[in-house]
Amino acid sequence: MVVLLVLAMLSTPFAEATQTAYAQEDADRLRTLFEQASSRADSFLVRYRLYPLTEEASILDDLPSSLSEGTAREYALLSGLWAYRAGEASIFSAVTYGRRSTNLLEEAKAQAPDAPFVLLVEGQSLLFRPSIAGKDPDGAARRFARLAEIVATKEGSAITETEAHMWQWLALREADRPDEAQPLYDRLASQDLPSLYRQFLESPPDV
Repeated sequence: MVVLLVLAMLSTPFAEATQTAYAQEDADRLRTLFEQASSRADSFLVRYRLYPLTEEASILDDLPSSLSEGTAREYALLSGLWAYRAGEASIFSAVTYGRRSTNLLEEAKAQAPDAPFVLLVEGQSLLFRPSIAGKDPDGAARRFARLAEIVATKEGSAITETEAHMWQWLALREADRPDEAQPLYDRLASQDLPSLYRQFLESPPDV
């Protein structure tokens, strides 16, 4: 237990640097962090944050299809990376990659269903998947609300409470729950947000 606590503390500066660069849309800084990543978990983390900013296919090259003795965070991040790849693939490959992403997420949930990146990736999966595959914006909103509660008191998770609330707002909007979505939007919009978060509110992703 002590060893795990020490490792978590040591990873905090890297996680925070990754989150800051992502929120500021600093792709160059994320590329530098990728070169400095000293663990598989950190490498997955930077790739997960870098791809949405650049959509460079090479970021998703050489993804493992499975992990040996992975942590919940690693399984969740790898699930997210395969989901990115599925979104850019042909129909045939998208099915294969999507199934792979789902299986990895199930591994993550079996270990730690309330781990921050497990909640983030699961919520995104429920929000972005096709209706025929089980799209569930209400379920996504619940995951993001839980995520916001957890990261509010958990340092070094590389996810901010503001980010969790942004995803929650998007899920509530998609679920056609304006009475909950609008107050959350107003609260977020009144803050001094990093550039990526401001852009998210002004031009949210299509779901």
